Amino acid sequence: MILLIRSLVVIVSLFFLPLGAHALWWTTRDDVASNWRSADWSSAELLPQPAAAPQAIVAIYAARVGRWRGIFAHHTWVVVKEEGASQYTRYDKVGWGSPVRTNGWAPDGRWFGNVPQPILFIEGEAAARLIPQIQKAVAAYPYRFSGNYNAWPGPNSNTFVAHVMRSVPELGTALPPTALGKDWQPFRDIVGLTPSRTGFQISLGGYAGLSVGWVEGVEFDLLGLVAGLDLRRPAIKLPGWGRIGMDPVI
Repeated sequence: MILLIRSLVVIVSLFFLPLGAHALWWTTRDDVASNWRSADWSSAELLPQPAAAPQAIVAIYAARVGRWRGIFAHHTWVVVKEEGASQYTRYDKVGWGSPVRTNGWAPDGRWFGNVPQPILFIEGEAAARLIPQIQKAVAAYPYRFSGNYNAWPGPNSNTFVAHVMRSVPELGTALPPTALGKDWQPFRDIVGLTPSRTGFQISLGGYAGLSVGWVEGVEFDLLGLVAGLDLRRPAIKLPGWGRIGMDPVI
């Protein structure tokens, strides 16, 4: 009985108290768009204009999702630009229409009015080597068709980006802990490597799990909520709040 009580205290302290505190903070915001139509989807001007940056570029962005869901979740996407290209190409997976979208929004656009944060930025020869692999991973995503989207626990938009990262481990970064669905794996793949292939991952269909890796750090997943530590670039990871500490982008 004592062990059960202690376990419940740990679970509440790690997962539900931080989430509750973030929910309270979220209600004080006056800049949350009330609906899809009124939200700002314009460029946040994080990327250079293609004419001013002829080099190849690879980027991954994350932005809070809309309304109350922004309390605990980010949407993530991938952006590429080949050397000398006149525009960027953005890849998202969404739950309406054609699930894998190409250039559905500005490459560095706000998501439901929320300014995106960079998760990864690579340019030059390194980016040029990675782009063909990224394009191949996008085309090979197994849940890219209509009806293959499940907001919780997955597969969803973040499962898609995690797939790209798993297919191209040279990207060498991790999605934020608030990227709900990033740890989803079918039950046939309960145990495997982390997307960076620097550690191992246990995923119980996205309902619970554990990841330990040099790039991902230590992450405990419960119902899609993630708590953990990043030792490589020191930070703590809390449900709702996300990553608190050193910037993940090197």
